[in-house]
Amino acid sequence: MGETIRFGVSLDLDLLSRFDRLCSEKSYQTRSEAIRDLIRNALVQQQWEDESQETVGVLSLVYDHHQSDLVQKLTRIQHDALELVITSLHVHLDHDNCLEVLILRGPGRDIRQTAQKLSSTKGVKHGELNMATTGKDLH
Repeated sequence: MGETIRFGVSLDLDLLSRFDRLCSEKSYQTRSEAIRDLIRNALVQQQWEDESQETVGVLSLVYDHHQSDLVQKLTRIQHDALELVITSLHVHLDHDNCLEVLILRGPGRDIRQTAQKLSSTKGVKHGELNMATTGKDLH
């Protein structure tokens, strides 16, 4: 880690009060910890905007495994993106529904395209991509 620098921030009292409540709700010990997380989240978002930069994403899919050929279609899409799929986890939620979680690593553009193909496959009830980072540029 680099040298720690202190700086001041001017805020409207109402905004500061709301921020303090947020810090409390999220169990931050200090405002500094919360501000560091906000900055890191903004930097991760910026990393994803440069769609050629290597990123990490977590895709969760909920679907009815009884849907005709759905599992085969999802598997085919994953195999077509083999260079992106690091691992997957399959969980049986109940008799009909499954949760599949995929960890994807590669250019943001490719992760988004693959996630969209999987999420929009007929029979998928819910798909959500959570953007993450390799952590290389965050301290």
